[in-house]
Amino acid sequence: MRSGFRRCCPAIQRFKKVQRILLIVLFLNLAVAFAKIIYGTLTSTLSMTADGYHSLFDGVSNIVGLVGSFIAARPPDKEHPYGHQKYETIASIFIALLLLYVGVEIFRHALDRFLIRSVPEVTAISFLVIIGTMCINYLVTRYEYRQGLALRSQVLIADSLHTKSDIYVSLSVILSLAAVKLGFPLLDPIIAVLISFIIFRAGFRIMKESSKVLLDMSRLEEDEICNLVLGVEGVLGCHKIRTRGGMGDIRIDMHVLVQADLTLEEAHLISHRVSKMLKAEYNDVTDVVVHLEPALPQGSYSKKTT
Repeated sequence: MRSGFRRCCPAIQRFKKVQRILLIVLFLNLAVAFAKIIYGTLTSTLSMTADGYHSLFDGVSNIVGLVGSFIAARPPDKEHPYGHQKYETIASIFIALLLLYVGVEIFRHALDRFLIRSVPEVTAISFLVIIGTMCINYLVTRYEYRQGLALRSQVLIADSLHTKSDIYVSLSVILSLAAVKLGFPLLDPIIAVLISFIIFRAGFRIMKESSKVLLDMSRLEEDEICNLVLGVEGVLGCHKIRTRGGMGDIRIDMHVLVQADLTLEEAHLISHRVSKMLKAEYNDVTDVVVHLEPALPQGSYSKKTT
């Protein structure tokens, strides 16, 4: 039990770092949201208030990410022998759905603006508040995305893209207010439509990456793996290579051909070398299962991967 706990420690520490980052981002997103909502309410600036409520969705996605990473941090158990990492993927998909919902709402409001012409209220402070919150969102997005890559966390990367959508929405508000000042109110809904399509693209991008994990799609090149394995001493061939998983948790299983007259201990040592080499070569690989087979006589071993 103690050795199993040690194996889980790196994963637990990783998820704790993810949760800490999400808490920081949650606090910043809520500060940005309330700044927009309070100012928009006090000045009756509807566009600012709407943007503030949109920023609250960033906080919701942070909470979803926290819940997903908390469950994903649990060690393997009897019901989940491969661990709970896919809960992080599920959280990423939920964030993508929130992102798509935001895109739909922006698109719908843009169409309403085409049908019902209205001129948003414009003040100098409006520009200052939006630009200030945009700067905060930009720093948050950069920080969260970099940490997501460093920790190999799907939920952090997905959440950073969701926060990035808030920058696009705020940018559309700035451009819209500027267009109104210049006497071109029709540019307001046109810009909003373009922003909605950018947000749709980000949401589908998250969905596409997350679906690869849930559908157990191949994650690494089989030929590349086989060429690496053939470089291990004692390996005569390899085939039936399969990979699955996601960022930070890719699993490999494969068949490896060795000499038929090797002892069990010698054959096991070769499989251990293969596993150690692949984990060193690919940072995201967490588990390698090697099935040993005796090589055919006269050196007729195979390099095939299928």
